[in-house]
Amino acid sequence: MKSAVLKNPDRRSYVGGSDARVIMGDDQGKLIRLWREKRGEIEPEDLSDVLVVQLGTVTEDLNRRWFERNTRCSIKDIQLWIQHPIHRWMGATLDGRIEQTNAIFEAKFMLPWTFSEEAAAEKHMAQLQHNMWVANARTASLSIITGGGKWVELTIHADPLYQHLLLTAEKKFWRCVQSGEAPRLFGVEPPRSRLEAVRVVDMSASNSWAELASIYQRTRAAYHEHESAKSDLKKLVPEDAKEAMGHGIRAKRSKSGAVSFELADREAANAPIQ
Repeated sequence: MKSAVLKNPDRRSYVGGSDARVIMGDDQGKLIRLWREKRGEIEPEDLSDVLVVQLGTVTEDLNRRWFERNTRCSIKDIQLWIQHPIHRWMGATLDGRIEQTNAIFEAKFMLPWTFSEEAAAEKHMAQLQHNMWVANARTASLSIITGGGKWVELTIHADPLYQHLLLTAEKKFWRCVQSGEAPRLFGVEPPRSRLEAVRVVDMSASNSWAELASIYQRTRAAYHEHESAKSDLKKLVPEDAKEAMGHGIRAKRSKSGAVSFELADREAANAPIQ
């Protein structure tokens, strides 16, 4: 079923993607403020003096052009407001859609010292899942520019279970807006996104990597020799033997027939079997 495309209405008349992040968040104060905004009791928060928000606004066009340049994809439906075809109180203003895949496009600016791909996906998960639900989309592309001059694209897939919990929480919140009853936090953990591996990373500056790499190189030949010996030892264990021992090792056969090895006491292993 297609979402309705209408003129962007008053934000107080619907639950949007940025609202979803507050509704699914862990800040009771922000939830109450959003509830009062939707009821018309207070004006929306003025974000014109919040530098990070303004950086996100002014870099959105650059973000979109950079995404198109690096992915060879085209963005359509820029700043399009859509409405859910059934739940009319749900809406979304899209940063865009990817023409080739119909995926949701979401542009974000993040500070470099707090950035990680996992944290970015978790932070924006509610908004992305909300927008995908309203737009009937299966995937979203989260395009991020950081203050450190880095660009990252993350592909987020629709999560039916999380979207069900999201819809339940938003319904409860909207009923509170209509009834005047103060809402409470819903305490839903965002799903851990399966991030597509797309980067090549130089780990030369990591001391831990250097130490472990040295151990790996030093023990690699011994490891392969160990595995080869274990494979040949298994072949030597008689098929009707429950245990086999000698020269410091003991082989044991499980009920399923698998053979495992352990170090044995040398004196016991060399003692004659009565």
